[in-house]
Amino acid sequence: MLRAALGSARVLLLPRRGGSGAQRGLRWRQPQQRRAVSEAAAHPGAVAPPVPGPAAERLVGRWLLVCSGAVAGAVVLGGVTRLTESGLSMVDWHLVREMKPPQTQQEWETEFQKYQQFPEFKILNHDMTLREFKFIWYMEYSHRMWGRVVGLAYVLPAVYFWRKGWLSHPMKGRVLALCGLVCFQGLLGWYMVKSGLEEKPDSHDIPRVSQYRLAAHLGSALVLYCASLWSGLSLLLPQHKLPETYQLLRLRRFAHGTTGLIFLTALSGAFVAGLDAGLVYNSFPKMGERWIPDDLLSFSPVLKNIFENPTTVQFNHRILGITSVTAITALYLLSRKIPLPRRTKIAVASLMAVAYMQVGLGISTLLLYVPTPLAATHQSGSLALLTVALWLMNELRRVPK
Repeated sequence: MLRAALGSARVLLLPRRGGSGAQRGLRWRQPQQRRAVSEAAAHPGAVAPPVPGPAAERLVGRWLLVCSGAVAGAVVLGGVTRLTESGLSMVDWHLVREMKPPQTQQEWETEFQKYQQFPEFKILNHDMTLREFKFIWYMEYSHRMWGRVVGLAYVLPAVYFWRKGWLSHPMKGRVLALCGLVCFQGLLGWYMVKSGLEEKPDSHDIPRVSQYRLAAHLGSALVLYCASLWSGLSLLLPQHKLPETYQLLRLRRFAHGTTGLIFLTALSGAFVAGLDAGLVYNSFPKMGERWIPDDLLSFSPVLKNIFENPTTVQFNHRILGITSVTAITALYLLSRKIPLPRRTKIAVASLMAVAYMQVGLGISTLLLYVPTPLAATHQSGSLALLTVALWLMNELRRVPK
């Protein structure tokens, strides 16, 4: 049994190219493959579980990257839907039935009449024509259909790879979590939309979805995106065998903290969008004529300002953005003092470039009163910045012993 188990794992050992004498040896391709052989040696009577080969791992990695790209597309499309105020045009939710759009004039009239019963039409769009309604309806419809495509992109290949035995034991748990998060994301999206369809007699504000639910919807999408991207990169990019020096450890920790800061800044953008806080103070670097506006803490209790006061929400987003680009600049300067592989240096330089581009987009969006194309580009830029930060983290990850 032991001989059979070790023989099945022999393909996992590859000779190093080049070198001579002490430099010649054997290296393991993946940590889970090393664990599989060690378990087989420790339990001679047990049958070793199948270990995915390199080709299978590359295929799974590419699939996860495609899935992360699909999630990114959903986030961008959702941002455009929000910017065009189209998110409340579909007033009910059906998993299958709503996949077919209205075909006849009568069906469109019926759909429009349903929309007219809700606050957005009564307060904001009471003079909307059927033609204008079709535009916002198709925007929301596209977002919902893309969400279904994302769900199928996760679930169907996951079932196939599972049956083929191409998923390692740790990857199975990760894939199950990703598929579960996709389903949760769809339900959370409808829960968010419902908040904008409710009648609020005591409110004099325009109908909009809850900024809390919007942030939860965006946050779960970002978690799904980050987890998929990280898993795909981990399978496709070979790890660098970097010397574990104090400088490298400090750079790795700084990169992790900076990525968390970028994530938090992107998440704070959901509150900016949910409260239309980008239209409050359209000046930079000051907010109006002051560095700290008078109405920064005008709500009571004070903590309510952080999530419900448009002035405070915009102020916080500015501070987080400035802090993020400062941290990225410090990370770049710190990396210059450490000998790093060429690919890692490219990741650091790319992070720096995308960060300053994103700052420029954010300031331009603010000064020009949030035009839809520029605002959508700014929202996409946050995803690009988070992507490069995750790439850098992946480059600096520790090689398992």
